[in-house]
Amino acid sequence: MPVELVILADTHLPKRAKDLPPELWAAIDDADVVVHAGDWVDVALLDQLERRSRRLVGVYGNNDGADLRARLPEVARAEVEGVRLAVVHETGQAAGREARMAAAFPETDVLVFGHSHIPWDKVAPGGLRLLNPGSPTDRRRQPVGTFMTATVADGRLLDVVLVPVDPAWRA
Repeated sequence: MPVELVILADTHLPKRAKDLPPELWAAIDDADVVVHAGDWVDVALLDQLERRSRRLVGVYGNNDGADLRARLPEVARAEVEGVRLAVVHETGQAAGREARMAAAFPETDVLVFGHSHIPWDKVAPGGLRLLNPGSPTDRRRQPVGTFMTATVADGRLLDVVLVPVDPAWRA
């Protein structure tokens, strides 16, 4: 049976927005697994996602304080229907990222990361898929905020979609 994922990072609540965009909350409510790659900023969002998610996999980021670091790891690992997933906030500079992360995460099929607020979807030599969903609340140099959805079925990651946030939304 297919497993639906929502992938997000760099939410920075309440610094960049008071809440997540409605389309992201709708996706979270429908998802089987929610993955957050750090920079939550407010522990209240972690509490909300724990309540609303069927399964939550998350890490802390560089902007997360002691309260979040006490509840979240720096690196998370999970298996989703045979897909070995790892989550980390920072991966360093873009140049050489695929090779660096393939060496750092050899027993991983998909690595989700954040930090840059820049969407990324690449495959490293050896097959490691690297995903950065951007930020739904702090687009920085991107045209719009973003998050990702994906499906896992038959031990494979399928249908990875970068979802733009409606630019008219601002909480």
